[in-house]
Amino acid sequence: MKNTRNPLVGIAIILVILFVAAAGSAGFFYKELAELKKDPQKKIQEETQTLLDKVGRLVVLPEGEQPTIATVSDAERLKDQPFFAKAKNGDKVLIYPNARKAILYDPISDKVIEIAPVNIGNAQSPSPTPPEE
Repeated sequence: MKNTRNPLVGIAIILVILFVAAAGSAGFFYKELAELKKDPQKKIQEETQTLLDKVGRLVVLPEGEQPTIATVSDAERLKDQPFFAKAKNGDKVLIYPNARKAILYDPISDKVIEIAPVNIGNAQSPSPTPPEE
């Protein structure tokens, strides 16, 4: 018995599957864009909380303050600084100014690379007291 199946039927089925997949992807990204437009800070807050949860599993984080978070984008320029000696592009730096602590975290290997004290230059020197008469 010969296979009498028309090759156009197979192509039509593949095209329908591709169309459904494309429509589903478009719908997903449209929904994400609408949520981002509604609350642009929500995505950043979620990413920050996810990062803090991951780092918090590895070390005890300072309580009562939100860190400033930076991403290492040019590790070669930072290699001369001891804190960044093992840094790679994409690593995250969590800076806690009140606790005077900085944490270097590698999200790829899920490891804390370095923890160091932070010396913030905002400390004012005491003003001289006038001499007593």
